[in-house]
Amino acid sequence: MEICKDAAVKGIGTPDGEELALINALSRRELGADEVYTFALRLCDNDVDRDFERFDDATLDQLAPMFVGVSGVFDHQWSARGQTARIYRTQVVGGDGTLTSDGRPCRYLKGWAYMMRTQENAALIAEIDGGIKREVSVGCAVDRVLCGICGQPLDQCPHEKGEEYGGQVCHGVLTGASDVYEWSFVAVPAQRRAGVIKSAGRRLEDEARLGRKYLKSLRAELVRLAGIAEPGAGRALVEKVAGKLDEEELLGLIKVYRGRADRLLVPGVQLSYAQQAAPAEDADESFLI
Repeated sequence: MEICKDAAVKGIGTPDGEELALINALSRRELGADEVYTFALRLCDNDVDRDFERFDDATLDQLAPMFVGVSGVFDHQWSARGQTARIYRTQVVGGDGTLTSDGRPCRYLKGWAYMMRTQENAALIAEIDGGIKREVSVGCAVDRVLCGICGQPLDQCPHEKGEEYGGQVCHGVLTGASDVYEWSFVAVPAQRRAGVIKSAGRRLEDEARLGRKYLKSLRAELVRLAGIAEPGAGRALVEKVAGKLDEEELLGLIKVYRGRADRLLVPGVQLSYAQQAAPAEDADESFLI
């Protein structure tokens, strides 16, 4: 699943003594300031993105130390040949009065990265300085995605991402950082498509989302039919029971309740007719004048 968050790159250049010490803590030999090039990245934040998901504040704090030492690649292609730079310092930034799209104090994870000044990296350094390479996204894993409205796991609650409920748009809250893979230079603008690549992958997430939507539709249909067939049953109770059923159980109960509802909804005959035919001589009496 890709979740896109704000991310950007800003060139710095030559590190000072304190920065160089942090870099040398990761290098295999003592590097000189003139051997390395440094730049800053805005990795991810706590704002709601275009996929209607966001990191919670605690998860940003957890991600900060996990990104130290993590390599940068291109387009999330995990190849040693694509390794270009490494993060040597991170910090969660906030408190400047900036608000997220839903009115919360904005906080973001900032990273500082370094790369070697080599002939192979010269073009990339020039592109960073020139503002060409400026979008990045991050690859990590989270423990769970909670509903921004009710706080329950998003795949178990009745709310749908992107839908509005009582004036509030539902979004997923990415909670509990469990692993960090990489960060990547990407072509998609970061403020619109910064992201997290979870271990399951985008295709599996899309399939899971469709599956959740299908189960929600089955549960809604069961609640509707139960309201017709068993009007005495409370809606809240039926919704609670339906939320615990799997596809096979839901389909079975829907079949039972649909049969009952169909019998209750069949209209009764308004006119009844005698089974016995009228005598032949009386058959046309009603038409006589």
